[in-house]
Amino acid sequence: MNDILMRQLALDFCCSPEDVADRDNHFCIHEKLPGRRCFQENHACFLKLAIVGDKLLFAGQEEIRDWCRARYAADSAAWFLEAKNLRQLNSRLHAAGWQIETVHPFYIAEQSSALPETPYALRFYEAAEIEQFRGDERFGEAFCFDPAAPDLLGVAALDGERILGMTGASGDSPTMWQIGINVEPDARRRGIGTLLVTLLKNDILRRGILPFYGTSISHIASQRVALSAGFLPAWAELVTAKANGDRR
Repeated sequence: MNDILMRQLALDFCCSPEDVADRDNHFCIHEKLPGRRCFQENHACFLKLAIVGDKLLFAGQEEIRDWCRARYAADSAAWFLEAKNLRQLNSRLHAAGWQIETVHPFYIAEQSSALPETPYALRFYEAAEIEQFRGDERFGEAFCFDPAAPDLLGVAALDGERILGMTGASGDSPTMWQIGINVEPDARRRGIGTLLVTLLKNDILRRGILPFYGTSISHIASQRVALSAGFLPAWAELVTAKANGDRR
């Protein structure tokens, strides 16, 4: 396993790097450890879990931690996210006023890639320049404008002055930056997403940071961009939220 990722997951799921690397499932009390990924961390954490290889990492409040350990201590991670398991978990969460919020696969890239030739102009944006796109719905995946995970880099592909696609990197932790991508509907299937994600990935790696890419399980086009840009599947993550929508 990548050493940066191993140490990051240990911080995120309140265990040791050795716990991440071994073959056992681990069940920990959630703490907000320095250096953790803080994206959208404006609410309490009742439970979150990661699937890493064939193992499970749970971090949560004591009552749900203990319940999960009693049921899943010997489970393999391979089929954990099947609907029947999610229904069981969500039923227990609802009893405490919580619910499953998101389930995402994540990818990392460890090597730079050669860039394809492109007919499009490319424009780079550093952190301060990204502010001009606040509120621009075209770039809701590229930029998050979250103080806990600040937008640090952006790259656009342009046809004249029109932006066809935009990719951005957020500083989700000191060692790992997340990449997001938006491509205009009429500019898709031209390789723009792969070009921009590859370009930004290479830049992040040159800075000594590990780039990662998250998407939806059902977003096949986004997953194809990740793979085409040199990313490989690394882990999956489930997070919870208050069932009544209260994010405190």
